[in-house]
Amino acid sequence: MKIAWFCIPAHGHTNPTLGLVKALTEAGHTVYYFSFEMFREKIEKTGAVFLPCDGYDFEMEDKENADRVGKDQAFAVELLVSSVLALDEMVTEKIAEIQPDVIVADSIAYWGKLAALKHGIPYISSTTTFAFNRYSSKYMKHGIGETLKMLFSMPKVNKQIRRLQEKGYPVKGILDIVQNDNDTNTIVYTSRYFQPCSETFSDRYHFIGPSIRPVTDRFEKRADKTVYISMGTVNQNREFYRNCINVLGKTDYQVIISMGTNKDHFDSVPENIEIFESVDQMAVLSIADVFITHCGMNSASEGLFFGVPLILFPQTPEQDAVAKRTEELGAGLRLPSIREEDIIRSVRRLIDERRFRQEAAKISESFRQSGGIREAVDFITAFGERSNGIPG
Repeated sequence: MKIAWFCIPAHGHTNPTLGLVKALTEAGHTVYYFSFEMFREKIEKTGAVFLPCDGYDFEMEDKENADRVGKDQAFAVELLVSSVLALDEMVTEKIAEIQPDVIVADSIAYWGKLAALKHGIPYISSTTTFAFNRYSSKYMKHGIGETLKMLFSMPKVNKQIRRLQEKGYPVKGILDIVQNDNDTNTIVYTSRYFQPCSETFSDRYHFIGPSIRPVTDRFEKRADKTVYISMGTVNQNREFYRNCINVLGKTDYQVIISMGTNKDHFDSVPENIEIFESVDQMAVLSIADVFITHCGMNSASEGLFFGVPLILFPQTPEQDAVAKRTEELGAGLRLPSIREEDIIRSVRRLIDERRFRQEAAKISESFRQSGGIREAVDFITAFGERSNGIPG
């Protein structure tokens, strides 16, 4: 079977797919992965054929545009449409050349979904965040102000939809692009237990659990309790890190901080604290007792997979949804502020109150009981065969 796979230029959306793509190629399928040069090496290691999307005036790569997307929905739609149309000729040419049996696209790589619609190819959504519908969307902070702005901008949105229609995309409105429904075949990289409102999703949604790679570099546990801190690669809140170092440096905990480029700003730290630009996160989480996290879906899932309770410090609406669900299930605490007293109080509560670790263990068990990569491979294979009239 030939599979065309589309993803956005983001580690958090690409990395969870790599184990599945590797399993598909090992099962004898050919995967053509449309992505960006920064991911070429990782993708080619899976055995997939890498197809670059760089150099097509792909405006989402511009940081100023990326920052504006979250604030201006009409602009976000314009950017989305411009990106689809920038890639249209190349994607159309490659689709004709490859003639894929199935298209799998990240839930926000809309050009993949639209290519499936335009060319009449069976489509599967790959969702590396929570699956969202009208029930689970309450976990995202979309206030009335944003809704009103969206309504006022509808003439602009409709103009963008017409641009797509003129290029042969059979879409009637914005919801055709951005929303999946219960008839959309979907792979979700979490468990039904962790997924908010999971009972509202049909059996076309396959909750396969997070993609967890094996530990490669062991970390030595040097104290009775280990605290791990990681806020992702882009967080520049040096005051937060400074407060963590000041207050946790007075404890007997082993403290491991993955700080990205911020590492250069902290030369002298207490002996119980180690600062790295990056770490083997699986190795650290395998010995951690507390994880202070920005609540990226991958990081939170990795922590919970190892049964580590989380101190929740989300930075975006998507991360806030992860924080809200973790808190709801009792596996973490939201950090009230970055003051030293709030940091140490939160850490001590997670260490002293066993219920947090017990609830994290329940989520971990739900991940381990999910169907995993094997379920996803079986589903994609059967779906492709059904869609192409091959008897099951």
